[in-house]
Amino acid sequence: MSSVPRATMLAPFRQRSFRRQWPADLATSWAFEMETLILAWFVLSETGSVVWLTTFGALQFLGTLISPLFGVMGDRAGHKRVLVAMRATYAALAAILATLALTGTLGIVAVFCVAMLSGLVRPSDMGMRNALIGATMPAPLLMGAMSIERTSADAARVVGALTGAALVAWIGIGPAYLAVLGFYLISLALLAGVEESRPEGATGRAPAVWTELAEGVAHVRATPPLMAAMVLAFLANALAYPLTGGLLAHVARDIYGIGQTGLGTLVASFAAGALAGSVFLSARGGPMPPARTMLFAAFVWFALLLAFAVLRSPGAGMAVLALAGFVQSFCMVPMAVLILRVAQDRFRGRVMGLRMLAVYGLPLGLLASGPLVAWFGFAATGLAYAGLALACTAGIAWRWRAHLWPRGAPANAGHG
Repeated sequence: MSSVPRATMLAPFRQRSFRRQWPADLATSWAFEMETLILAWFVLSETGSVVWLTTFGALQFLGTLISPLFGVMGDRAGHKRVLVAMRATYAALAAILATLALTGTLGIVAVFCVAMLSGLVRPSDMGMRNALIGATMPAPLLMGAMSIERTSADAARVVGALTGAALVAWIGIGPAYLAVLGFYLISLALLAGVEESRPEGATGRAPAVWTELAEGVAHVRATPPLMAAMVLAFLANALAYPLTGGLLAHVARDIYGIGQTGLGTLVASFAAGALAGSVFLSARGGPMPPARTMLFAAFVWFALLLAFAVLRSPGAGMAVLALAGFVQSFCMVPMAVLILRVAQDRFRGRVMGLRMLAVYGLPLGLLASGPLVAWFGFAATGLAYAGLALACTAGIAWRWRAHLWPRGAPANAGHG
């Protein structure tokens, strides 16, 4: 009996492309987490303002508005080629910051400029990863593959947060940023080994970019499960992730009083729970109906955030963050599987680009949360965010109930 889950969990690695893509994505995610934590603490230390901290966090998601265009490029030229160009950009920007830090000329203006440039590209990375997996992975292995892929981000959040904080405290921001640059270069080297077939329709005269994008939008609007997933994705980014992401530096310093290393532990707590959830899904998640699992997990996730908002003990906060991280994997991984299964193959890149457009909710939520925390405090802001998320999730479940809840619906089909 015990050999079945193991076989299921490791089956995606039988695909040659996945064996190369997963470690490349892991290295990129690790660099993302280290970079975000290092710079967030730098911004907070230099400015002492939670408003500037949330502004910095929001800048990193500036490119969500153009994510659908990355999807069009992926459908045309191939998702691997787009990912290589994106990750070369991350490496170049990291090299600039490392040089400034090592020469003692790093300032808040440079950090914000690089965050803005990186933010034009970074939001599309996850969508391109998932689209590439969807193009190379057989449908029965998709839940396992997406769960394993999710572990690359979750594991990197655990290790990246802890190592980022530790490296800065130990050797300083300059050498720590060289480590970030090294991970981006490793990712590029690994990604070069991913095999990619030429996309269908790549020959001949291609339609205009805006025509292709409009076709992708029309496909999502005509497919109710995709619409429901997009709305829930926006909701999670706008109201849930600010509480466990951009605002954690404020929680660590101003509420718990636990410093930079404590911030790394808070981030790692949420990520460790998410990693545990992703590992569980990769081993046992195949039989789970994606839409039902997504909705139920969303309710539990947002309820846990209600509790986190009012806690004042670092230990209790870390425990609730770990539980919230575990449950959110059962929302976000099935959501990605639902989208990849329901979307037509020729629209895969565009649909994933539109999915990443939902990430725009995160900078909006962060920008709104900064002044709200300054005026009303973290507890009131957190209760308002999590409570609104619960109410809106109930609305999504009711509005699209005929497409999300029946076990035989396309959004729940194909599992097992």
